[in-house]
Amino acid sequence: MIVKIKDMVPEIGEGTFVAETAAVIGDVRIGSESSIWYSAVLRGDVNHIDIGSRVSIQDGAVVHTTGGEGLEAVIGDDVVVGHNATIHSARIDSHCLIGMGSTILDKAHVGQGSIVAAGALVLGRTEIGPNELWGGVPAKFIKKVTPEAVARTIDQGVAEYVEWTHIFNNERENI
Repeated sequence: MIVKIKDMVPEIGEGTFVAETAAVIGDVRIGSESSIWYSAVLRGDVNHIDIGSRVSIQDGAVVHTTGGEGLEAVIGDDVVVGHNATIHSARIDSHCLIGMGSTILDKAHVGQGSIVAAGALVLGRTEIGPNELWGGVPAKFIKKVTPEAVARTIDQGVAEYVEWTHIFNNERENI
């Protein structure tokens, strides 16, 4: 479901897959070859949501914002957002993995190449540096992420979801 609200129409990049039960609402921009999976909600009603290219927003995830300066939601390129994760007025740099069921709150910042563990609660205004693994409730620094771990988790996950994006788009065209 793609919804215009207050004259704001979502912009969806070339080759992006939006599942029939996903909701993309209002002031939302999504780059190319991204995927918005079943029951995901991107609600850009009170502020802007900007999602890069080759981003996977998995089933049941929610991206929303608070009104006001600096409270938009921004997700860079090559990011996997796991099932049932919540991102609220936060900034996720490129090349990150946001684990299933995690929550990232207002004005938190996840640096490039970082991983937020499944179920983690990243409190508002938290700064996660580049190439760091954070987990727990509330989330805390666990360790630095090695280039090998990035290749196994983030790179592989992004590549797999881009492939699934193409498969789902091709299947949709052949119905």
